[in-house]
Amino acid sequence: MDYSPLLISVKTSCLATVIAFFTGIYAAYIVVRLKHFQGILDAILTLPLVLPPTVVGFILLIAFGKNSPIGQIMMSFGYSLVFSWEATVLAAVVVAFPLMYRTTRGAFEQLDENIIYAAKTLGVSDWKIFWHIILPNTKHSLIAGVILAFTRALGEFGATIMVAGNIPGITQTISTAIYSAVQAGDNNAAFFWVGIIVAISFVVIVLMNLWLKNNGRYAMKSSAGNGV
Repeated sequence: MDYSPLLISVKTSCLATVIAFFTGIYAAYIVVRLKHFQGILDAILTLPLVLPPTVVGFILLIAFGKNSPIGQIMMSFGYSLVFSWEATVLAAVVVAFPLMYRTTRGAFEQLDENIIYAAKTLGVSDWKIFWHIILPNTKHSLIAGVILAFTRALGEFGATIMVAGNIPGITQTISTAIYSAVQAGDNNAAFFWVGIIVAISFVVIVLMNLWLKNNGRYAMKSSAGNGV
């Protein structure tokens, strides 16, 4: 049994989640603060969430293919993004990003603005407000966003197969390995990889729920202890 799809999937999902985490938080912070064209920018950033993954993959293929301006620039340096491992990461980031962005934006919008106004009144900089007030008070939503982004990246198929292909040992993830096994009539391999991806996703979500539950209890005890 070739276990490279598992390794590729885990590496791709972890890196894609890290990228989606930082870009999603930054995008949410910018959109929440916008006074004009907020709806348009939000629609653009959320679009990969509602489009079919194959459509997202086709757009990426057109944008980064060898005939595109970006692709030609890369080719001038002797590099092609399409059908490479980096392309699997790109596809995973694009489909995982909206989940991180939407979750984070919702958390930012529900945050009590009086806390931020009080900090500004005391002369606290926007940078410190973001790192020491906004992020700590929205950490539960951020954790949920990370888990959703990771599981989405782990199960990505449509965009990946369009822009990265299904090359064994290079771009073949668990999802594309399942597709290949079904196409070849190898149900045993298909069941094996289905079991692996379901197990990983299930365990990650259960651990997230346990962490949030325990953390919530700790926060309630701390508040009670402080007489709040």
